[in-house]
Amino acid sequence: MLNRRTDLALEARELRGDAPGVVCEEGTLEGFPLTTVRIQDSRGAQALGKPAGTYYTLDLTGLTRREEDAFRRAVRAVAALLPPLLKLSDGESVLVAGLGNRAITPDAVGPRTADRILVTRHLVDMAPRQFGSFRPVAALAAGVLGTTGVESGELVRAVADRIRPQAVIAVDALAARRLERLCATVQIADTGISPGSGVGNHRFSLSRETLGIPVIAVGVPTVVDGATLAADLLEPGGGEVPEALRDRPGASLIVTPKDIDQRVEDMAKVLGYGISLSLQSGLTLADLELLLE
Repeated sequence: MLNRRTDLALEARELRGDAPGVVCEEGTLEGFPLTTVRIQDSRGAQALGKPAGTYYTLDLTGLTRREEDAFRRAVRAVAALLPPLLKLSDGESVLVAGLGNRAITPDAVGPRTADRILVTRHLVDMAPRQFGSFRPVAALAAGVLGTTGVESGELVRAVADRIRPQAVIAVDALAARRLERLCATVQIADTGISPGSGVGNHRFSLSRETLGIPVIAVGVPTVVDGATLAADLLEPGGGEVPEALRDRPGASLIVTPKDIDQRVEDMAKVLGYGISLSLQSGLTLADLELLLE
């Protein structure tokens, strides 16, 4: 028997139920369901298989249904969740790292989000009188080992060592347990991230331990492991994948929606705008639309 693969703390808790050292709270934010999972100690970390920390899971299903004003509400919701985790003072700089492979659509949410970030570090440096009120923000699409020959985590660390930000926001694609959560859920955590974890390809991790500064992980599930999906369809409440399913043809496939192109583009825009709005408190969403479009 093998565990069902998921990068979402919410789903890990669903599979394992109540556990010591884990606190779960449910609410709403901008009309969207919000679940907060707090892994308080080593007992909770072992039970859920996740590092101790705070995990926000925002359900943006209303965005995929094109509900009224859903985009603006989703941007405001993402923007509201980041400051309590970042805990930055005015003027402190941030590096936003978009992880993943731009050429593979389900893995492109990180690079496409980086494209939507309002970058200001160069403006603050070159024209402080005009742009001194902006927070210095830099963005990096790190690429992947297969195309750059450099681990994305190592590249992010090298850039961080050079420009000395006070925090890093790392955006990456994740794996979920259920199809309905694909490109309809955002997980924001203060625990850092391991690039490639969504497809079981763990690399150099980005965390406070490896970078020496806070690392906020922002993830969107874009894929489901084939065996995990099959097991969940057969036994929705089960916690493990039968070995028989792992031996079947297609069990190692990675499943993604047929309209993944549009879904990734929509989520990248929400994340890019939401992150930018949270970092530039003096701007409104209308201001961002003028500056980024």
